[in-house]
Amino acid sequence: MKKKFLQIENAAEEPRVLCIIQDTTNSKTVNERITLNLPASTPVRKLFEDVANKVGYINGTFDLVWGNGINTADMAPLDHTSDKSLLDANFEPGKKNFLHLTDKDGEQPQILLEDSSAGEDSVHDRFIGPLPREGSVGSTSDYVSQSYSYSSILNKSETGYVGLVNQAMTCYLNSLLQTLFMTPEFRNALYKWEFEESEEDPVTSIPYQLQRLFVLLQTSKKRAIETTDVTRSFGWDSSEAWQQHDVQELCRVMFDALEQKWKQTEQADLINELYQGKLKDYVRCLECGYEGWRIDTYLDIPLVIRPYGSSQAFASVEEALHAFIQPEILDGPNQYFCERCKKKCDARKGLRFLHFPYLLTLQLKRFDFDYTTMHRIKLNDRMTFPEELDMSTFIDVEDEKSPQTESCTDSGAENEGSCHSDQMSNDFSNDDGVDEGICLETNSGTEKISKSGLEKNSLIYELFSVMVHSGSAAGGHYYACIKSFSDEQWYSFNDQHVSRITQEDIKKTHGGSSGSRGYYSSAFASSTNAYMLIYRLKDPARNAKFLEVDEYPEHIKNLVQKERELEEQEKRQREIERNTCKIKLFCLHPTKQVMMENKLEVHKDKTLKEAVEMAYKMMDLEEVIPLDCCRLVKYDEFHDYLERSYEGEEDTPMGLLLGGVKSTYMFDLLLETRKPDQVFQSYKPGVMVKVHVVDLKAESVAAPITVRAYLNQTVTEFKQLISKAIHLPAETMRIVLERCYNDLRLLSVSSKTLKAEGFFRSNKVFVESSETLDYQMAFAESHLWKLLDRHANTIRLFVLLPEQSPGSYSKRTAYQKAGGDSGNVDDDCERVKGPVGSLKSVEAILEESTEKLKSLSLQQQQDGDNGDSSKSTETSDFENIESPLNERDSSASVDNRELEQHIQTSDPENFQSEERSDSDVNNDRSTSSVDSDILSSSHSSDTLCNADNAQIPLANGLDSHSITSSRRTKANEGKKETWDTAEEDSGTDSEYDESGKSRGEMQYMYFKAEPYAADEGSGEGHKWLMVHVDKRITLAAFKQHLEPFVGVLSSHFKVFRVYASNQEFESVRLNETLSSFSDDNKITIRLGRALKKGEYRVKVYQLLVNEQEPCKFLLDAVFAKGMTVRQSKEELIPQLREQCGLELSIDRFRLRKKTWKNPGTVFLDYHIYEEDINISSNWEVFLEALDGVEKMKSMSQLAVLSRRWKPSEMKLDPFQEVVLESSSVDELREKLSEISGIPLEDIEFAKGRGTFPCDISVLDIHQDLDWNPKVSTLNVWPLYICDDGAVIFYRDKTEELMELTDEQRNELMKKESSRLQKTGHRVTYSPRKEKALKIYLDGAPNKDLTQD
Repeated sequence: MKKKFLQIENAAEEPRVLCIIQDTTNSKTVNERITLNLPASTPVRKLFEDVANKVGYINGTFDLVWGNGINTADMAPLDHTSDKSLLDANFEPGKKNFLHLTDKDGEQPQILLEDSSAGEDSVHDRFIGPLPREGSVGSTSDYVSQSYSYSSILNKSETGYVGLVNQAMTCYLNSLLQTLFMTPEFRNALYKWEFEESEEDPVTSIPYQLQRLFVLLQTSKKRAIETTDVTRSFGWDSSEAWQQHDVQELCRVMFDALEQKWKQTEQADLINELYQGKLKDYVRCLECGYEGWRIDTYLDIPLVIRPYGSSQAFASVEEALHAFIQPEILDGPNQYFCERCKKKCDARKGLRFLHFPYLLTLQLKRFDFDYTTMHRIKLNDRMTFPEELDMSTFIDVEDEKSPQTESCTDSGAENEGSCHSDQMSNDFSNDDGVDEGICLETNSGTEKISKSGLEKNSLIYELFSVMVHSGSAAGGHYYACIKSFSDEQWYSFNDQHVSRITQEDIKKTHGGSSGSRGYYSSAFASSTNAYMLIYRLKDPARNAKFLEVDEYPEHIKNLVQKERELEEQEKRQREIERNTCKIKLFCLHPTKQVMMENKLEVHKDKTLKEAVEMAYKMMDLEEVIPLDCCRLVKYDEFHDYLERSYEGEEDTPMGLLLGGVKSTYMFDLLLETRKPDQVFQSYKPGVMVKVHVVDLKAESVAAPITVRAYLNQTVTEFKQLISKAIHLPAETMRIVLERCYNDLRLLSVSSKTLKAEGFFRSNKVFVESSETLDYQMAFAESHLWKLLDRHANTIRLFVLLPEQSPGSYSKRTAYQKAGGDSGNVDDDCERVKGPVGSLKSVEAILEESTEKLKSLSLQQQQDGDNGDSSKSTETSDFENIESPLNERDSSASVDNRELEQHIQTSDPENFQSEERSDSDVNNDRSTSSVDSDILSSSHSSDTLCNADNAQIPLANGLDSHSITSSRRTKANEGKKETWDTAEEDSGTDSEYDESGKSRGEMQYMYFKAEPYAADEGSGEGHKWLMVHVDKRITLAAFKQHLEPFVGVLSSHFKVFRVYASNQEFESVRLNETLSSFSDDNKITIRLGRALKKGEYRVKVYQLLVNEQEPCKFLLDAVFAKGMTVRQSKEELIPQLREQCGLELSIDRFRLRKKTWKNPGTVFLDYHIYEEDINISSNWEVFLEALDGVEKMKSMSQLAVLSRRWKPSEMKLDPFQEVVLESSSVDELREKLSEISGIPLEDIEFAKGRGTFPCDISVLDIHQDLDWNPKVSTLNVWPLYICDDGAVIFYRDKTEELMELTDEQRNELMKKESSRLQKTGHRVTYSPRKEKALKIYLDGAPNKDLTQD
């Protein structure tokens, strides 16, 4: 193919290569595509130049790797200096060639200066926040964000910072880790801590893994590093990466874990020293001035965005802080009990800040709960925050120990770190120490910070971290904007992307919307806004700088060196991987003759000779065969074909031989071996042909022999080649090529080349060479064609027969043999007469139906004698054959003892297999097909006469007109019902019409069955058949073939196809072929009447409205299209009596729609299935017994289930049905008043909620339901009662609710809880459970099986 393209001289005709490149190096371009359409002769280096110009990168600073749905991490990049043409580099003309543009050696591509000189308005501007969706902007190369226009993302070498890889949903973790890393005091303190490996496992040590991560963030040359080691130290598994959590929650949990790990170390109080502040929670009596208070500590200050009940948000952080400490007046019912006044008095309650931490954390409470919609929401209102925040205005200047106050010491809150303000409830950490202040350890020593005027004047904080959330309350994305204290420059840390931003970009995280809409318009507000702010106290004496390399403690220097070595080693390994060819290697073991498989990994510069030695050792052939008796050849394992050998190329590098380093190859390698006295054959590129030899006499097709041929060979030369290989004469040889499935082509033109005949890379031919007359026949009419056609369409199936007595099965076998020995049908039929003996395994099931079967059989025989005169003589003769059903009590063909003896003495291996065509098996059908109500099947003694040798040319056995339907009423007796016989539904009837063959000839459908060794555990009494069958046969004909083995008529057993995981589904479409089946599929046969055309299997449940379990399964029934509801009820009555013990009269029960457990439409007797009532497979229906006559007479009526609630007794009455003539609420009230005796004006009602029976606690029903809705009809909101089966609760509005004591209420609560749990109908609001964020200090969670 390549040679052909290279020989094209006309440039206009040169094929083109379509290259689609995806830039995966940064967040903006990941969804963009660059398209190049280049001539196939274009060098690879020119492709790199074109890509570089297109995207604005410096050539040589990026890699291109294949991206055709394969993991790029496993790929070697293309060589940007290669002069190879795109065609030689394995690009495919006329197809899409996908490439990924990636970082080179872990470093981001360098941008051309002329492209980036445009400043902030450059087309290469990058942005922070959620990634743009593909196609969201018209241009494919530019993205213009309406919310952001950040400055260009700089290369890692320019920013000097490393990103963090998002494991899945760990953006919240990445934001916090980058903030801690950019905090000098935290990073320096972490570096001073030294890990003792003898005391703890490094894998589970959280401080050590944080230390390693910070070292990598500071020294790594990678663009981004993984956080998996850190999360592993948390005790998290991979599932935690898919859990999204709150960054503030993580901050608390992580700080708690670090405090636990740092106990009894110098860093034990680090978190408190840096992040902990103090406040006073007080209540002051407004009459005497007495004040009660307590001291609480906090790690962050939660600020409300929008006050409760207000539509206006606070405009700024300062305004929210003032609101936080704004006291509230406790008056009226909320008065405070004063200890001094000894009475309830008006009081002032509030919070006062006593001390602010060195690092001040403010949480903006953007997540709230909407009590109108009962959903969590996010508040996107605008809230400004300053770059410098003066906290001195918020500090408490009052004396803590004034005469009017009483110290309560540090009692803390009920939960660890809980403090309650007037706006909300927040969590704070508990402190058991003193309450005047805390000690901060600095480089100059210990310094006590008290509440003095000096402190007040120096409480200026500078903003250095903004953690931003983009999204909604249901989910979103976190990233951090952090100011570096080294260069005072702001950077965006968005997972693996780090970019430089400006102060203007920070202002865009205030929230709200832009333009004239106003920032309180939540409908247009941006969902990207600040969530957590971290400020640092401006104090030159204590503001630390990051440790320089020479200042690192010794253990950190060692850790830096260790991580650098690991990274260098990883880089070298990655380089080796990029230059290693990985290809499948096969070898046929010279002595064991077993095909071995392995993976050969060889460097691209290794020679073929070296690769052979590697493969030789890999296959462990050192002691089996000499090395010089082995060689590597190009091999196609899928087609088992040797493509070519490599003579004279022993010193050629493997990279050249294999076409470069690729993630996957379209071929494999075979380590070929020879005996010392043999010589290797030279393999030139050709085609592989699998040759099957056909034996017409034995009707067999032999296993294939592989032959190498060449496309320029003629058919005559090919015959001679095959003649040498299989030793058959070429003169009488017929070769048939199977080009694709069931496409057989006789190679009849001797001078044609194999290429002209349609040979390709892998081919399959059938060869026959005999002196028979079949050689002279037209191919389409020859025996060879029929045999090959059968071979192509035959599949092997494993059939599990139903459990039955050995006698019945052996009798069937003996009977089939007897039928084969005699050509007299009547004689065969006579043989089956005789005593049944003790064969009652299946008869027991049908004992009660014997008389019915007899009468139906006789009736059908009569119909056959007096039927339509248009029937053929053969059909009439066949129908007049005496049916074994007529003499059920004397229907054995052979004495029972003889049959048992036959079973015991016969060898299973000599079991006579059945091999018949459709025309053969269909003559075994009797016209005594029973259209009965029974679900079981007839016994094998109800057998059919074997008419294999009788001159009855019936194609498909039964005449459909001989089958009458027993389930029709007198009005429908004249209608005849047909079902899917093989004659009607055979998918092959029309296949040979054009050739003018008779119908008897058209029914050539191969079928062969033989016993198969049963699997263990299949159960005693079960037998397996291995069936070879033409898959074009219909299911109806296939079932007829199986009749002798099952022992009953095909209408009395069902076929189930077995799928994966042993799931079984019934095959019911008799007119469909077995084309959907494939080799070795399993089939299960179950006794029971099979469905006919237009029939459906229906599950019948009993509706018991006043029982604890109102839905009870009764039985499986069969309903038919066109049947009335009354007819189906008639058929159900005997089944209900026999199977369920229910004695019901036809007018004392109804059928109604079932939707899960809810009763629905009542079906009226005159309704017809498929006309008035939609019916489907596995349909479910309710059967409801009636106390009296049916009140529902027309579809205009409405049946509802009413239940009275008696509040004075705290109980519910049983259900009563109310039948309404219309949907009027007034009529409903009248009916309820009529059955209850409650005056009409005092009736109140409410619709039940949830699944029937709409259970609700008697403690809740009085106030929880929507009583007395203001509607006039039932079919409008909020009732929407449009169908039967709705539940209506009603009460007397004048009836008082029972007053319960606490003891009675508790007792009733337990009783109701138990009742509702048993019924499973408790209606509660159950939102999706969120997994709690936990860090496990021992490195692994305790598996609690009771937790979700």
